[in-house]
Amino acid sequence: MKITEVATTVVGTPWRELTFVELITDDGLRGLGEARMLNKTDTLPACIEEMSRRYVIGSDPFDLQRLAWRFTWEEYGRAGEVTQTALATIDMACHDLMGQHLGVPVHQLLGGRFRERTPAYANGWYQGDREPAAIARPAAEVVSRGYRGLKIDPFGAATAELSSASLRTACDILGAVREAVGPDVELMVEMHGRFTAATAARVARAIERFEPAWIEEPVPPHDAPGLRQVRAATSIPIATGERVHAVPEYRELLEQGLVDIVQADLTHIGGFTGPRKLAGWAESYNVLMAPHNVCGPVGTAANVHLAVATPNHKILEHFNDFADPWVTELVQGAPAVDPADGCFALPTAPELGVRLDHEACARHPRTNARFNLVRDGWERRDGDPVVAAAAASSASQS
Repeated sequence: MKITEVATTVVGTPWRELTFVELITDDGLRGLGEARMLNKTDTLPACIEEMSRRYVIGSDPFDLQRLAWRFTWEEYGRAGEVTQTALATIDMACHDLMGQHLGVPVHQLLGGRFRERTPAYANGWYQGDREPAAIARPAAEVVSRGYRGLKIDPFGAATAELSSASLRTACDILGAVREAVGPDVELMVEMHGRFTAATAARVARAIERFEPAWIEEPVPPHDAPGLRQVRAATSIPIATGERVHAVPEYRELLEQGLVDIVQADLTHIGGFTGPRKLAGWAESYNVLMAPHNVCGPVGTAANVHLAVATPNHKILEHFNDFADPWVTELVQGAPAVDPADGCFALPTAPELGVRLDHEACARHPRTNARFNLVRDGWERRDGDPVVAAAAASSASQS
């Protein structure tokens, strides 16, 4: 079996664009991968096309270790976000091809079944004003749909520092959410790497009373000294890693005990091949995995297969029940959270279990979406008005 063609399809929403990649083989199989590239959608398909010309066309989809090695070493550079995302879509699609060829679910290629059910937590559910009552109402709705965990960034567009008034507002929001969901639902507090260490430590101390399951990216991912400062200031578990794109770059985090939950993103760290190595390494430090997942249905399906086969997997992030729920219509066989227990079921279909619907994709063309966390009101996920204005102007001129 040889790969003869690589095809990309981009689907747009107001706040994210999803890039689907299909690898077509000489015997007619089509392997499917997906990634959401933050604000660089033009760059990703160009990288996929260039790297595919060099390394993918003519290759055997089973030769994944060699493919990952070539993407890094033959490029004579560090494994950056764009290249690792391109590799991830291809690695994912290769696993899909292997599953099709062998007639088995992808999780059987990753070590087999460790768990029957994969717990999920909700994100993208808060899309209104930064006001406690307005956010508490949808939080209760999340729990009514079976989720036993939900994540929120209550800090608005703050960067580096947070005013006393804004911290009080954040605490009021978290208090309202905690009251709405009760004491047993996990509450993940997202900081988006936006704070200095001193500010993050101050925030962590202020929110401890709400018993978060974790604080996420309290400081930028490269700031190991900052993480040590936050670690010393709070007993709340620390989660980080979605913006770390190569397995060796976790060394300091793990060896110095700076992370409790590793949040590597399968679609930005080389596909299945990178997280499998990282999960084993994290397990040796008794650290859990909770992958970052802001993808549509294909990336989510891939993450469920990874979770099934990973002993130290804690929980999986899920957007698609709340932010752009129509994205599940882009494929046949989209994974869904069971409202009875807030979990994804064990995938039993061969390969990834999802197939792309090209007609559905065509109904949602590119939006040139730009996600801007320092823009007031980003939580609404209604798109960047600057981008929307530019698109409207371009359309009128054409």
